[in-house]
Formats: sequence, structure tokens, C-alpha cells
Amino acid sequence: MSVMTAIVLFSVLGAVICTKARAAGPALFFGVIAVALLSATPLGAQLREFFALMAEQAGRAAAESGGAP
Repeated sequence: MSVMTAIVLFSVLGAVICTKARAAGPALFFGVIAVALLSATPLGAQLREFFALMAEQAGRAAAESGGAP
């Protein structure tokens, strides 16, 4: 396990623990840190490309069906 993976997992675990303890502020902090770190990894880059492709296809489908506002 790489250091980046360990840090992301630690951030996710911290968010889960804070959520269970009903501490909204720290849970939000840990969640934002986890997302920021995940986006810096190669997996995060692939996820961004995937979501961009899905949004493009959804927009194209809505335009073709005439459902776009």
C-alpha cells in the first residue's frame, strides 16, 4: 500500500468516525481532505474522466430527446 493510499484511507476513516460521533465539522474536514487527496491520484484522474464522459452522454441524450431546458 502506498503512502497516498494510506492517507486517503485514514481521511475516509476519520470522516466515518466523526460522522458516527455526530461531529459535523470534523467529518466535513476529513471528507474534503479525502476527496482532494483522491483527486491527486491516478484513480482520481480516471474518475474525473468517467464523470465528464457520463455528463456529456447525458447531455447528448437529453438534447436528442428534446428534454433539455
